[in-house]
Amino acid sequence: MFKKILVANRGEIAVRIIRACKEWGISTVAVHSDVDADSMHVRLADESICIGSHQPQNSYLNIAALMSAVDVTGAEAIHPGYGFLSENAQFAEIVTKHGIKFIGPSPDLIKKMGDKIEARKIAKENGLPVIEGSAGNVNSVDEAKKISENIGYPVLIKAAGGGGGKGMKVAKEPEKLDQLFLMAKLEAKKYFKNDNIYIEKYYNNPRHIEVQIMSGKNRTVHLYERDCSVQRKYQKLIEETPSPVIDEKIRSDLLNKTIKMVEKIGYEGAGTVEYIYENGKFYFLEMNTRVQVEHPITEMTTGIDIVKEQICIANTGNTALTQNDIKPRGHAIECRINAEDPSKNFQPSPGIINVCHQASGFRTRVDGAIFQGCKITPYYDSLICKLICHGRNRKEAIQRMLRALDEFVIEGITTTINLHKKILSHEKFISSDFDVNWLADESFY
Repeated sequence: MFKKILVANRGEIAVRIIRACKEWGISTVAVHSDVDADSMHVRLADESICIGSHQPQNSYLNIAALMSAVDVTGAEAIHPGYGFLSENAQFAEIVTKHGIKFIGPSPDLIKKMGDKIEARKIAKENGLPVIEGSAGNVNSVDEAKKISENIGYPVLIKAAGGGGGKGMKVAKEPEKLDQLFLMAKLEAKKYFKNDNIYIEKYYNNPRHIEVQIMSGKNRTVHLYERDCSVQRKYQKLIEETPSPVIDEKIRSDLLNKTIKMVEKIGYEGAGTVEYIYENGKFYFLEMNTRVQVEHPITEMTTGIDIVKEQICIANTGNTALTQNDIKPRGHAIECRINAEDPSKNFQPSPGIINVCHQASGFRTRVDGAIFQGCKITPYYDSLICKLICHGRNRKEAIQRMLRALDEFVIEGITTTINLHKKILSHEKFISSDFDVNWLADESFY
């Protein structure tokens, strides 16, 4: 096993990785920006090193600074977490060429699956249903019009290198296509330095379903699916497993096809294959080549530590799991608690947390990096922690989550805790009668 791992991240995911390393008996190195010197991940790690100023490009996105930290500390491996450089093929390649183990798939697979056009092609070649749309990059408005007319409006214009809703535009009628196409290209260039655009059919009322996989050289296994349909502007707010809208026949088909595709491409590590699901049919959306924010709900139902298994696969090349080992129990729900004000269009709410009482109790888990007196800065993602609850069934999981949310007290900043209470108490959530557009149609704020 590795003796020392550098965690190339911050916040709750850095804390999560450090905890997994400690359980393997592995020493950890935390990196931090100047404003994160007193953060929880720095306090928990065995060593820490400042890699730059608060601007992400000067610290957590600074490949040279990270590699210098590896040299100084003698770390044998790097865990990138999620976000920042976790799906950066150039970073993975530099780490690998430096003789350091990158805890994730190969740089080549990161690059291929990170390009949405290439990922669609790979998925289709390996038997996954793909949304009707352009075969590749769409170079002009005229080409976009022809494709859109062929598949029928509404259509979704998407950045090939995109994610998080950036570089995505919905054209509901031909008159808006020109403007939206150009806007999507500009956003794609700005956020991803890649203005390649493709077009696919837009589904009005889909659910967002994803399959968690763990894969080594010896075999690939799935850890079942998650339903991530409670979203705002393509950002997930609440996730649950299992999906309450998929029957066993569809689930079996989805899982089997996912496994076959992942095995054929030679994937190693933890990954998630995402789909949209509507009218009894599912369609490939993308593959995330890293650990997901919402991985804890899968851990709660399967009893498998995904991050520890990631490290094990990186060390040996194989997974110790077999499909027969994985027998999910009950239902789990995760609420992402953000430092945002929902009443002010989700404006970030930085500041000092002067009161912090975290929820606890039976089958209740908090993944976070907050404590009384900690400072929430405006420089990074607003996610400050995740509350996860498990129950024997969905009804019990919802009730346990509502109880836990009532216990959770954070003062000094504004959070999304009360919003989560409203959503989980809503009759549409309770009956699972919603889709990814639900929050845009309902007034919760």
